[in-house]
Amino acid sequence: MSIHEELDTAVKLTVYRHFAESGTSPALEAVASEVEAEPGVVRSAFARLRAARVLFLEGDGDTIRMAPPFSAVETQHFVESGGVIYFANCAWDALGIPAALRQEATVRSRCEQTREPLRLAVGLDGPGVSDWLFHCLVPAAHWWDDLVFT
Repeated sequence: MSIHEELDTAVKLTVYRHFAESGTSPALEAVASEVEAEPGVVRSAFARLRAARVLFLEGDGDTIRMAPPFSAVETQHFVESGGVIYFANCAWDALGIPAALRQEATVRSRCEQTREPLRLAVGLDGPGVSDWLFHCLVPAAHWWDDLVFT
């Protein structure tokens, strides 16, 4: 494993651990402190992780907007688990959060057609019985073309 790969793995694990524990995105400086690296070095790791589609960054290159399935910005898709509120990037990611955490959760969202609130219990084996439908206008292969839109 190269020195970049080792650093990128440490940065990725630090970012995801922070999201899992707090439901929020860590600041670049906090990640740098945790991995014992200079902020500029971590900024480069963020860029490599963005290129690998592990992180989605704001335009400044320092701020994490998404570490799928976690969102650093408030969305209509949120998950309650273990006393923490997490925001998901989309309905699909809302189901991914309990899977990533390996914890039971409650997913809350809304129907985009009717604006009806939606609530779904998700157990360790997945979601309960539901008549919900999940529809994507953009094929999954193109989500990263404009990730904020999709």
